[in-house]
Amino acid sequence: MQKNVWSTGLSAVQFRVARPTHQLDKIVTFYREGLGLKEVGSFQGHEGYDGVIFGLPDEKYQLEFTQYTDAVPILPPSEDNLLVFYMPDEAERDRVAKRLASMGHPAVKPENPYWRANGVTLCDPDGWRIVLQHGSGL
Repeated sequence: MQKNVWSTGLSAVQFRVARPTHQLDKIVTFYREGLGLKEVGSFQGHEGYDGVIFGLPDEKYQLEFTQYTDAVPILPPSEDNLLVFYMPDEAERDRVAKRLASMGHPAVKPENPYWRANGVTLCDPDGWRIVLQHGSGL
């Protein structure tokens, strides 16, 4: 299987997952300082929105958070909506989990027991769940 090539049915050149928040500063701290993601862009006052974009691990794969000027609390999805980060180095995974726990984001029990075997599940400031999964993915 050839890696890093889009399907012939979709000639996209970039992929971004975007989601709203009502506490952008806390989200930036969690994902940048806690998780260690690289910030590749940000914007303020764009038609009433502020935002930040993280590269995963570069600028072709992105995670974006936006906050509307008059933001109201946004409810998290179910406990099985996850962002999963596959980490081949188990010691690094544990260091990141420990750093996030020291910032007030301790591990939580995953809804799906699959994630317990090799993963650590945590909640970001909005209550959205992430999994730090020991392994290399597909």
